[in-house]
This record gives sequence, structure tokens and C-alpha cells, in this order.
Amino acid sequence: MSYLHRTVDTLLDLQLQAIGAVLIEGPKWCGKTTTAKQKARSVLEFQDPSTRAGYFETAKTKPHLLLNGETPRLIDEWQDAPMIWDAVRVEVDRRQDVGQFILTGSNSVDSSQIYHSGTGRVARMKMYPMSLWESQESNGEISLLDLFNNPQKDIEGISNLEIEQLIFAVCRGGWPASLNARTDEAKLLTVRNYYNSLCKNDITHIDGVKRNETTTRNLLRSYARNVSTLAKKQSILDDLKANDESMTMPTLDDYLSALKKLFVVEDVDAWCPAIRSKTVIRSGVKRDFVDPSVAVAALGLTPKALQLDLLTFGFLFENACIRDLRAYSQALDGHVSYYHDRYGLEADVVLHLGDGRYALIECKLGSYQIEEGAKHLLEIRRLVQKHNENEPQVPIREPDLMMVITGGQYAYKRADGVFVVPIGCLKD
Repeated sequence: MSYLHRTVDTLLDLQLQAIGAVLIEGPKWCGKTTTAKQKARSVLEFQDPSTRAGYFETAKTKPHLLLNGETPRLIDEWQDAPMIWDAVRVEVDRRQDVGQFILTGSNSVDSSQIYHSGTGRVARMKMYPMSLWESQESNGEISLLDLFNNPQKDIEGISNLEIEQLIFAVCRGGWPASLNARTDEAKLLTVRNYYNSLCKNDITHIDGVKRNETTTRNLLRSYARNVSTLAKKQSILDDLKANDESMTMPTLDDYLSALKKLFVVEDVDAWCPAIRSKTVIRSGVKRDFVDPSVAVAALGLTPKALQLDLLTFGFLFENACIRDLRAYSQALDGHVSYYHDRYGLEADVVLHLGDGRYALIECKLGSYQIEEGAKHLLEIRRLVQKHNENEPQVPIREPDLMMVITGGQYAYKRADGVFVVPIGCLKD
């Protein structure tokens, strides 16, 4: 299978022109190594069993010897030998040149294992599982960046994704290996294998702390039941206590910390502008996975089951939208948050760009929900405008873009300025 373009390709090129080393972080099987190999001219792989032992011994005594090779030199899964990090930092200082090394890692490393943060020498990039545009299931007729740059334009587009295809894509997930499978059942097996490996092995191997497989599965199942909601940790703890009365909050925190280091869960923080009293704005995190297919695997769901339960799929759809938006906005230094207050006013996603622009976004699976979603976005904009009238000395930027992402077919611009965009039409 030929290489499929990833949204981080352009950013990786740019970083290699600007700094000595680039670290690509993200979950296992999301394509980090394959993407890095497109740019690398030599490769060091710590996962190769034929050379692993020798590399480790060299890393312990003379790590700089492992850095010799054509540049950019790829050091794959560098966290298996953390001393490599400081060797790379020193070598970047010595060479005084950009684009020397690419490092990839599937779990974050405790700062106590390295002597220097790498600031000024190593740039960090996050990589996600494939968006629908990257897996070639979105036709890409509507560009997110183009909408930001031209918010007054009209748009037209028709998604090729039927609801059954969208459900299957979310269940399969954005794992590149799944695209090589020959049958639909085999494609779904990729995320199940990932999930089982995570619960049996990775949850302990990440830091050598023994953790229970059953507890991990119960935790991920509870997280999946609460995906795209503001469920509190206490609610998740109560779920776990139903199976293990000895479970405590510190133990839950330990498991969650491990899952975050493995880039499995990635919660969404709240956006709390002063447009209402802070006492009415929800400020907890929204529970999300790095890919919605992990939630599907944790719940033991199938595409056929979700076709009969579109309510549950609606939450998974929102997680898929967030995954794709995170990927599409990477080159723009983007990050996501959400807005929700106790009066029910919400924006499922607030997409912030590095230059200060932001979009208010609602994720609505069905077309009958578009009107409600648009009303929420327009009301938030009205509150921002009202705040600016009352507090001209401390204005809040008005949203640069308002959009409802749907699971439907048609892309268009409403008379009130809100864009309606099927996820099957969107690209970076």
C-alpha cells in the first residue's frame, strides 16, 4: 500500500527546517514511524530484536555512537533508552544545524529520566490516528483553513459517506494498519488487538508498575460510557467500585495517568470566557479518547449494534469530530476546548488557532439537530458582543467561524452565517 498523506507532513517539514531535532509523539499504531521514514535518511530502531540488545548496551555507555548516520536520522521508540534524549540534545548543540534527528515515541517519559527538557533543541509534535480525510473517506471538498480565511464565502459540498459507512469508519478507527486488512471484519480486528494489548501489557510496561488487566478494562469501559460528557472522576470511581470495593481515588489517578502517558485518553478542557458568571460555567474536563474506536472496543460494540443505537453513536461521533479537528489544526498550532454552562448553552468544540482566531463548533449527527446547534453558537456570539459593549476595556474576541459538523450529506452556509459541514467533506 502506498503512503497516505498525513496532516503532520507539512508541519514536520517545517520543523526540520527550523530546529535540530523533532519528537513525534502519539499512540501506538497511529503511523508515527511510517511518516518519519518518509523524511529520514537513516534509521535506528530500538524495537528490532536482532539489534536491540546491542543498541541498549551502546546507549548505556556511548549513546552518541548511535547518532551517527545520514540526516535526518530517525530514532524510533527512543523512550526505550531514555539516555538517548540527552545525547541528541548535546549532539544538536555540537553540530549547530537544523534537521538532524527525528525521534518517535508511543509513551511520554518521566522528566526524572532526562537531564534537560530539550527546549530550543527538540520540537515536540503530536500525531493522532488518521482523520477521515487522511484515510480517504472524506472527499475534502471543504477546507477548515479556507473557512477561517474566508468566513464570508458560500460553500457547496456533498459527502459520499452514508451513515452505515460513517459508523463503520468510527468503529474501525484511524489506525493505518486497518486499511491494509482484506475484509471488514479484519479491519475491525485491528483496534481490538490494540485494546487487548493495551490492557494486558502496555498499562504495566509503560513504567514497570504492575497494574491489573481487569481494572484497566473496567476503567476504559466506564470512560467509554461517559465519552464526550462532563462525567466527574467520582462517577468513574463509583463505576469501578461496583466491581472492586477496594478501589480508591489515588489508584484511579494512577491508572488515568498511565493511560494519558500512553496517549489513549485525551480529555478536553473547558473554555471559560467571562461572558457569564464563572459560577455557572462548567469547568470540568470532557471525557474523550484519542480515537473513538477505543471506546467502541471497550464497550464491545459493533457497527450493526450502533446502527440501532444512534444515541450512543452520537457521542462517539463527537469524539471522531474532535479527533479530526485536532489533526486538521496541527499545522496552525491549534487546540480544542469546549463551552457549557448550567443553562444548557454549549459549544461542543471551541477550536483555537495559534494566531488567536477561534471557531465555535457543534457536532450534530442528524440534520434535525442543526437548528438547535446553530442557535447555541449564535447565542454565545451574542453574549460575547454584549460583554464587549459592557466591558469595552477588556473585550473578548468574537468567534471567527461558527460551524455545525454533521453526519449528513450536504455542506452549505446558512443565512445567519453558520456553516453546516458534513464530516465526510472536511479536510485541513
